Amino acid sequence: MKKKKKSTKYIFVVGGVMSGVGKGITTASIGCILQSRGYDVSAIKIDPYINVDAGTMNPVEHGEVFVTEDGDETDQDIGNYERFLNKNICRENYMTTGRVYQSVIQKERNLEYKGKCVQVVPHVPMEIRDRIKKAVEKSDSEIMVIEIGGTVGEYENLLFLEAARFMHLENPSDVLFVIVSYLPIPAKVGEMKTKPTQHAVRSLNAAGIQPDFIIARSRVPLDEPRKKKIAVHCNVSREDVISAPDIDSIYEVPINFEKDGFGDNILKKFKLRARKKDLNDWKKMVEKTKKAKDEIFIGMVGKYFTTGDFCLTDSYVSVIEAVKHAGAEVGCKIKFDWINSGDIEKGGTRDLGKYDGIIVPQGWGSRGSEGKIKTIEYCRKNKKPYFGLCYGMQMAVIEFARNVCGLKDANTEEANTGTKNPVIHIMPGQKELLAKKQYGGTIRLGGWPCKISKGTHLAKAYAKKFGKEEVVSERHRHRYEFNNAYQEILEKKGLTISGTSPDGKIIEAIEISDHPFFIGTQFHPEYISRPLDPHPLFVEFVKVCKSLRSKKKK
Repeated sequence: MKKKKKSTKYIFVVGGVMSGVGKGITTASIGCILQSRGYDVSAIKIDPYINVDAGTMNPVEHGEVFVTEDGDETDQDIGNYERFLNKNICRENYMTTGRVYQSVIQKERNLEYKGKCVQVVPHVPMEIRDRIKKAVEKSDSEIMVIEIGGTVGEYENLLFLEAARFMHLENPSDVLFVIVSYLPIPAKVGEMKTKPTQHAVRSLNAAGIQPDFIIARSRVPLDEPRKKKIAVHCNVSREDVISAPDIDSIYEVPINFEKDGFGDNILKKFKLRARKKDLNDWKKMVEKTKKAKDEIFIGMVGKYFTTGDFCLTDSYVSVIEAVKHAGAEVGCKIKFDWINSGDIEKGGTRDLGKYDGIIVPQGWGSRGSEGKIKTIEYCRKNKKPYFGLCYGMQMAVIEFARNVCGLKDANTEEANTGTKNPVIHIMPGQKELLAKKQYGGTIRLGGWPCKISKGTHLAKAYAKKFGKEEVVSERHRHRYEFNNAYQEILEKKGLTISGTSPDGKIIEAIEISDHPFFIGTQFHPEYISRPLDPHPLFVEFVKVCKSLRSKKKK
């Protein structure tokens, strides 16, 4: 007789005081800790915006768009969940206000509400609840950690809080609430202030929810007087106030949480026992990163850094983390510099010599493209390690076509629809979609097989992880591709096609064989890199950068 599965446990994570305090990393860390206790854990991200998914948003507006294996364009926190849990997260684990409303309206049109007057409450919270349970069923999770975007007190996430309240009312012993709140230390005052967090908790109370845990984010660790004050004013036990100071690496967060016994306290409230207690592999990875003595300097040439007077790197989170994962594997620390490709268009490439390697990541449109092409020309001519990702591969093809093959007007149709030599052109079927203005979710997305060409740098890198396996799965997000009409002339001049779709119709990767590392991939290897399982292409890139730096010193 099949043993009856115990009821799933739910942990809702909300934010207080301000955005960007680390709800996503907290959610991922809770999952990591509970997974280390022997439980099957997954995570859900709920975003309060009306967009159906993250795919149509400018990266500067909301950070990186992370693509799942099953082809969903999601918030960057889904990437954090995958990295911390070392597992794939499905499209069912991501929802937005737009996605929820779209579903409710479609059900109404289909008479699925049986003629009832469909109302914001209770039908929208019920849809949210049903979607959460569907994600649990798909992932077969014992514990589901659910991050609600935004901060408490905003009207945008009230319906999601209402759904969480419903679920707590239905099964109070199966639902916990965590609020991640910021404690400022005003420079002229010099004292950590708890009042903003007190107000945040009261706003949560006003939504009918009492937090079980308070994650106290601040520049420095929480001291005892502040811990007691939060406990008294926010109606929680002192041991349920968890200190979360600023740290050098996000991968230290689960270890820091465990200093306050966070994992044990969660299990205690759920009346569960730890099946095992082992964060050893995680701790070894963190320690290895800390102890690394060598350092390499990587230049990231992109265009989604600037927002007003500030420079943000959220647009390239997965790339940055993938390089760090490789650094930990190789045993060196990574120092980054963010280079606006528009600045290279104006000022040239003279400053690129100081970097041990250059990465040109994903991008869209014509702005800054000529700066990326100049960067790639510099890397090719000066034997500088170069890694081009998606758009970075396409720009490398254009550079080679122009400066090696003599096709001076070579370009991508994305930047110049009238180019006489479209070495990068729009994929079949995409023109029709663009004509109909069907932009959202219509590009090539998710995991697709890539056949690796034998004897290439690509094959050498993959062999260290996959052995003799000739086909690997990599994730994609693109509307334009390599134009096969130019394959022969480019190969004759020395460009190597190192990866294709199994039928050979889509060029997935290119390289230059007599270069220390010059690889471009149409796919996004950064999406599947994880701290405990780094991607082999990033590992090889960092190894080459480290080796060349060592030779320079000698």
